[in-house]
Amino acid sequence: MENIVTNAQVHEYSLMTKLHKYFLSILLFALCSTALGQFTFSTKSKKAIKLYKKAQQAPNTLDLNTNQPDYNSGLKYLVKALAKDPNFVEAHLLKARYHEAQRNYKDAIEHYNRAVFINPSHSLINATHFDLASLQIAIGDYDNALKNIEIFMRNPEAPKEWLGSASKIQACAKFAQHAIQHPKPFNPINMGSQINSVFAEYFPTLTIDGRTILFTRLLPVVHGKKLDRSDEQEDFFFSIFIDEVWSKAQALPRNINTENNEGAPSIAPDGKGLIFVACSDASGQYYGQNRTGKGSCDLFYTKKIGSRWIDPINLPGKINSSNWETQPSLSADGKTLYFIRGVRGKDGRRNADIYVSNVQNDGTWGEAHPLPSYINTPLAEESVHIHPDGKTLYFASRGHIGMGGSDLYVTRLGEDGNWSKPENLGYPINTLHDENSLMVAPNGEIAYFASDRSGGYGNLDLYYFELPPEFQPIKTYYFDGYVFDEKSTNPIPGHFELRDLTTGKTVIISDADAVDGTFSVALPINNSYAIHVTHPGYFPYSLHFDMKLTEDQKSYHLNIPLNPITSKTENVLSNVFFDYNKSILREESKVELNEFAYYLIQNRELKIELGGHTDSRGNAAENIKLSTDRAKSVRDYLINKGVQPDRLSFRGYGSSQLIYSDDAIEKMKSEKEKDKAHQANRRTCYKVID
Repeated sequence: MENIVTNAQVHEYSLMTKLHKYFLSILLFALCSTALGQFTFSTKSKKAIKLYKKAQQAPNTLDLNTNQPDYNSGLKYLVKALAKDPNFVEAHLLKARYHEAQRNYKDAIEHYNRAVFINPSHSLINATHFDLASLQIAIGDYDNALKNIEIFMRNPEAPKEWLGSASKIQACAKFAQHAIQHPKPFNPINMGSQINSVFAEYFPTLTIDGRTILFTRLLPVVHGKKLDRSDEQEDFFFSIFIDEVWSKAQALPRNINTENNEGAPSIAPDGKGLIFVACSDASGQYYGQNRTGKGSCDLFYTKKIGSRWIDPINLPGKINSSNWETQPSLSADGKTLYFIRGVRGKDGRRNADIYVSNVQNDGTWGEAHPLPSYINTPLAEESVHIHPDGKTLYFASRGHIGMGGSDLYVTRLGEDGNWSKPENLGYPINTLHDENSLMVAPNGEIAYFASDRSGGYGNLDLYYFELPPEFQPIKTYYFDGYVFDEKSTNPIPGHFELRDLTTGKTVIISDADAVDGTFSVALPINNSYAIHVTHPGYFPYSLHFDMKLTEDQKSYHLNIPLNPITSKTENVLSNVFFDYNKSILREESKVELNEFAYYLIQNRELKIELGGHTDSRGNAAENIKLSTDRAKSVRDYLINKGVQPDRLSFRGYGSSQLIYSDDAIEKMKSEKEKDKAHQANRRTCYKVID
């Protein structure tokens, strides 16, 4: 079942590793004893030895109550053996192992310590000190973990193949000691009964405006409804922030939530696209009605048109495989997808790593590649989250230095295209328990996560807290717009592209809603952008703007009127720029002019006049000449790009057709407003001519 990785799954690997090491240590102990003569137990009590041997055999039988190896019967034999001889070292060691197998770590530590107390040199390689340190890390006893692992590491007989794990235990213990002495500010607040319930809630995802949250809820299955007869299954719920309060969470429709598992959603910034995980039933073939999969758990995609979610499809492209794909996180520009892929090794153990894929020109997803090995580890990475800034990645890992279990980390994408070394978010955000399912709001200040801490509504609940400044991403707000017909005011599903004017890179390619013409996208603040909007039957629209917001402002809004191709109204080429008092096109103008040239080549019936305009300042004759030269420069560029000369005329209007009159500008209150008005008057336009 698609879910947060359970302690049992993690412990399965830990136990196999430790049992292997236990039998190796017993073998070394036996070889040492054999070198001196026949192997002997530490006790002379034949009855104790007989009981010990019965205890050894007990796990070969299943416990009918738990369907697990019968450790309980083994423990009963060991209690009796130790009653015969309390100093029976091997019985203490085996009892510790069985307690460890049942995750009774404190009891296991007690018997390991007892064995060391009775005979400090009972293990030639100090294996018991290694085991003690492993368990003491797990329960947060970092001081004793450090002491025991360093005893092990000082032993010249310590197996070299264990030293890597020992070094990690040592590093984790030292890190945890320092982290506890230097705690991060952390005050988690439960999101309340409108969102949380007696069931488990986890894997939150948030729209860019922060007003819709979507999450996974683990529910009991109504008997007979689920094909594989599991007793729990995952569905999606959402809540909307209205009048400063979250609404009561509601389930997504039944074409999204099925009788199978849906989990780990990643919602598009505008709330109108959703990538999520769906898993097959026990047959490995059935993913729900009208769904097909490639194996185990796959990523699926659905889109909201108006108020209706369309039926999900298997995510197009090369991401899904016969392996286990889960926990997607979609970048704010919709071009990059991070996710977790689980691959089962020859030993049967499934390792999980972070992968990334980019959208291709045809809209499908390309071949996925793992993140670098200094981010992915030999142990599990999970719950990856890319912030809307596109450069800050949060994830959980069991393989990096941390407090124990699964910790939360952050890595940042540099200007050179490389990710930084992951940084642990520190204590008490991370603890000796498992932390995952972190999601950071667009403003970068608030983080959300799932926890089963006391005081909740039951099982895992969703919480939020203020993220320490050193772990915050770039503050990102949203830019929203409404595309409409300038004549009729009816909404239009315009196609739009956004470019960062500083870098020249396209940062967003998307479409307005097919029903209401609206869109919302994430944009980092304090940058300059250009937008270009097109739709068949309409002239292209362009504009440049600065994404600078006031303290209380959370978004930047644009109304985008598209001019029908039959209109004679003037259209402004807003992203065409000239240096002061010159007619040479600036480099950043060429992006829009290239697109306009392509538009004209595709619409060969159009003949246009290019018009140059200046503001009212300066000499009138000089303004006419400057505006004429600028219009001619645009014409020459378009001809050079393949537009036929006889379709293009040009004219300079100087300051004869102002958008803002001198009187209107004079009445404006600030110099900033006046400068913007003069800038609007300085423009290059085009209109259709017969």
